[in-house]
Amino acid sequence: MNPLDIISKYYPIDSDAYRILVTHSRSVTDKALSIARLHPELNLDLAFIEEAAMLHDIGIFKCNAPEIDCHGEADYICHGYLGADLMRVEGYPRHALVCERHTGTGLSLKMIEERNLPLPHRDMRPVSMEEQLICFADKFYSKTKLDKEKSVDKVKQGLSKYGTETVERFDSWCKLFLGE
Repeated sequence: MNPLDIISKYYPIDSDAYRILVTHSRSVTDKALSIARLHPELNLDLAFIEEAAMLHDIGIFKCNAPEIDCHGEADYICHGYLGADLMRVEGYPRHALVCERHTGTGLSLKMIEERNLPLPHRDMRPVSMEEQLICFADKFYSKTKLDKEKSVDKVKQGLSKYGTETVERFDSWCKLFLGE
């Protein structure tokens, strides 16, 4: 499977949305693969990480985010499950789980209900080690500052508005993946 073939089905190759998505996804992919290679003891599926990290944000075009050339109808927070729906149609249910579970450090059913988020009412937290790693790597890159990797402290600062559970999950990943 070539992730760029799938992306180009939904994004015109000459669009800003394509450029932003592919640049962001390549940064996330490179970071996830770099971390995975440092941890052979985790026995991570590198081919899957490369594919799924490239596709984790495929649903952004369905959202209203004009600053990244996305002009869909949905709220941006919906891009994960919308991308998951696309990946299921494409025949990649395992990749779909990465799409669905990468928002923040994952979204619990309790958080979705308490915050009345416009999402399906189900747990959307990463489960497999590959899902967790891609979610973790994604936190270091935005789609509006493509050339900058965020520091751990900057990531934590951004996540703090989502509550202590979110920051604690990120901290546990820092220990697991970075030894911090």
